Amino acid sequence: MASIFSKIVNGEIPAFKVAEDENFLAFLDIFPVAKGHTLVIPKKEVDYLFDLDDEMYLVLQLFSKKVADGVK
Repeated sequence: MASIFSKIVNGEIPAFKVAEDENFLAFLDIFPVAKGHTLVIPKKEVDYLFDLDDEMYLVLQLFSKKVADGVK
């Protein structure tokens, strides 16, 4: 069964996209804790963040850093 995040990636649920590439998606949280609260997710569905292989995990961190710099 697809998670809510997979449905966002597939466009089944709308989201305000902040950044996107072939592997990751960043979008604004619908219940933000602070202004600009952004979620960054891999497009590949995994149960846990650490289920990503090492290379993909590192690329996710670099993508997140670019998003954070842009949001700032």
